[in-house]
Amino acid sequence: MTRKKLPIGIQTFAKIREKDEYYYVDKTPFALRLIDEGTHYFLSRPRRFGKSLFIDTLAELFAGNEPLFRGLHCHGKWDWTVKYPVIRISFAEGVMESRAGLDARIQNILAENERRLETPKGKGGIPDRFIALIQAAEARSGQRVVILVDEYDKPILDNLAHPDVAREMRDGLRNLYSVIKGQDAHIRFALLTGVSKFNKVNLFSGLNNLFDITVSPPFSAICGYTDTDVDTVFASELEGLDRGQIRLWYNGYNWGGEAVYNPFDLLLLFANRDFRAYWFETGSPAFLIDMLTERRVFLPGIERLEANEALLSAFEIGNISTEALLFQTGYLTIASVRRVGGMPRYRLRYPNLEVRASLTEALLRHYSPEPGPTVVRSTRLYDLLLANDFTGMEALFTAFFAGIPADWRRRNPIANYEGYYASVFYAYFAALGLDIVPEEASYAGRLDMALRFNGQVYLFEFKVVEIEPEGRALQQIVDRGYADKYRIAGQPIHLIGVEFSREQRRVVGFEARSIAAR
Repeated sequence: MTRKKLPIGIQTFAKIREKDEYYYVDKTPFALRLIDEGTHYFLSRPRRFGKSLFIDTLAELFAGNEPLFRGLHCHGKWDWTVKYPVIRISFAEGVMESRAGLDARIQNILAENERRLETPKGKGGIPDRFIALIQAAEARSGQRVVILVDEYDKPILDNLAHPDVAREMRDGLRNLYSVIKGQDAHIRFALLTGVSKFNKVNLFSGLNNLFDITVSPPFSAICGYTDTDVDTVFASELEGLDRGQIRLWYNGYNWGGEAVYNPFDLLLLFANRDFRAYWFETGSPAFLIDMLTERRVFLPGIERLEANEALLSAFEIGNISTEALLFQTGYLTIASVRRVGGMPRYRLRYPNLEVRASLTEALLRHYSPEPGPTVVRSTRLYDLLLANDFTGMEALFTAFFAGIPADWRRRNPIANYEGYYASVFYAYFAALGLDIVPEEASYAGRLDMALRFNGQVYLFEFKVVEIEPEGRALQQIVDRGYADKYRIAGQPIHLIGVEFSREQRRVVGFEARSIAAR
């Protein structure tokens, strides 16, 4: 296959399709399905998943720009003689810090649409001007209008650290979006996209006719690349790259159907030929890290969170659930769905190695009084594992906890809850990108952490004691037979019990016992 250009950072459909110079994953089957099955939609996806490109694709489709779609799924299935007026609203650019700034931006957006659609300049406030634009565009074209909103929530998200300003932004956006419901008779199609899924009552007011396709199996792959896309569209880019590692690093985002890759990750992988945390590095998760720390979230437990639909949607100013925050920002995804009394319950997990390793490393830096040496310690831990040097491992973690200044402990409540110790242990291993399973269940109970590495199995149990070591951690692994399920693999198994002193706030017990392979 002929290699093409990689559309890194391109969000304009025409730029990709005009000369057929760039790779393009055909999303028009999803576009046709949306148009055929309904009229008003809402879609939430994390940043850099191709929402803006999909919005632009819809805009060109409704505008009837037939040459751009030649060779795509929709070409012979669309009436190109009908051209719809498209009203486009985007808050992707810039940061607004006041209601006045937001209102001014909205007025500019409406004015730009008036010029492009050649309708009279509107007068009055935002709702009146928006209504006039919709009706004038329909009257001029003879077709009902299409409304496409990109980054509908960005003015709110940009101000979450300032709740009063965020609420002003919410009220200003509601002033705009509430028009859509009232103008239903004049609208052919509407789609609002963003990162978050704010409470509809508070943000959209009467706009209760939106079909939310965020967690809808048929539309799970509406944004992002599937395994099939990678193997077909990008087949020419795969030479020299380990296909299994591509899946491990970047695949796994799921919204109830087919899993996808983040496009930004894959395009930069193909450009650089190097596995790195491209998506994670483009955003600053400072707000997320601070919130997880303030809530004393037990890090190993993140991979076992469960939620219902209401909890995943509970993204409100000043009241954001941990599950909703991690899911809607893309740091957790759907692992499985089961019905409980007819209602769906979602089991969440990290989507892939990139997110798990990068997020836990960021949290680990937050959990340490001196973030600098974290990398050195991680490298040292990896070397100790290679050598099965458990004495060195004990010394490493003992030195870490003993070296935490008392003043840092006083200023950081995170260091004063029992889950801190196990969270630090887990984070060091997870940040290395190792194959770990926290809180692994068996018939005998729940093991704190299992690690598969270098053809061997490591089973960890953590206990908090008062002052002196009690030997309960290792004994529990033995007594409950946690190793039994791993024996069938015929690999060496290492049992490691770690005890922390609640009073001394350090490691006081570290026992290891190895079981030879059968």
